Amino acid sequence: MNKVRIISARKALPRYARTTEEIMPSLMEWLRDEDRRKQRKAEKIFQGAGVRRRFGIMDIADVFTQTSFEEKNREYASAAVELGERALRTALNDSNWDPNSIDIIISVSCTGIMIPSLDAYLVNRVGLPQDIIRLPVTEMGCAAGISGLIYARRFLQAHPGSRAAVVAVECPSATFQHTDRSMANIVSAALFGDGASCVLLSSEEEARGTEILTDGMYHFPKATDLMGFDLTNHGLKMILSPDVPQTITDHFEALLNPFLEQAGTRQDELKHLIFHPGGRKIIEATDAVFKEGPANLDKTAYVLQEYGNMSSATVLYVLEEFLRDPDAQPGLGLMLSFGPGFTAQRILIDLVPETIQNQV
Repeated sequence: MNKVRIISARKALPRYARTTEEIMPSLMEWLRDEDRRKQRKAEKIFQGAGVRRRFGIMDIADVFTQTSFEEKNREYASAAVELGERALRTALNDSNWDPNSIDIIISVSCTGIMIPSLDAYLVNRVGLPQDIIRLPVTEMGCAAGISGLIYARRFLQAHPGSRAAVVAVECPSATFQHTDRSMANIVSAALFGDGASCVLLSSEEEARGTEILTDGMYHFPKATDLMGFDLTNHGLKMILSPDVPQTITDHFEALLNPFLEQAGTRQDELKHLIFHPGGRKIIEATDAVFKEGPANLDKTAYVLQEYGNMSSATVLYVLEEFLRDPDAQPGLGLMLSFGPGFTAQRILIDLVPETIQNQV
């Protein structure tokens, strides 16, 4: 079977950055008409979310200002193009790739609506080939970063000697519901941040880098109500069930062990966990499964702490942490993310950090 390798992963961050402490005054102003008990609960949620800082496409005052769905979506679309272009250009430049050498571009996003999709704008702005294959991936939420890698791998396997770019851009701040003071909206605001990432992949025979060994998806039965967006007149309203961590725990053996067995490996042979940090509780639930092995979730927790949950882009930030870590060792790595459906996306890789890749 034709080998597919990950060449690089590069991020792009929005202009605004704020710590959790900096957000608290705006949060309390937004909740000023609620009773003190609910205010204290919101404070506790923010302080216990495991997020120290997050980035945003707009100032915090604008996030908490009531505007129309149309206005917020315009903010999203404008920022998505800028962030996506910056992430793609950075990845291409750092890998010394000509934009005209890309055979397929996969754009990933769920936090706004664009027709034409983001990838169409990137073709024009970056100078991608006129005959490039475009694939927009939407409506898959936090799982879609890995989904994009899976689709890229399948294309590259079918087209030896080809190159792919996966560009994930998410702006959850544009989905914040000013009139919704539910716990789901508060938890969402506590967790999410904005960001973009680009991953380059190749099936060229001379390519060097992290090989994708196998991939797969796992769909939880009768769980479509756990996570997603409800499209309302005010925009994309978050659906986030408190049952998500326990549901993941209940299915972990079924979604993981058969996948690893088919690849001829076991949990205790994994050196690296490249995991989507959906939230502190999900990290803790996953950590309990892997506590006996050598792999850990330190980089996953770090990304959540420093950037927040950026939906589909977040796991690609974790991947970049591994690829660019000068102390990272080669070895088996598991990429794992969860999202609406409810679904788990899985990739097994043979990690080669860039410091070692560049020496080959």
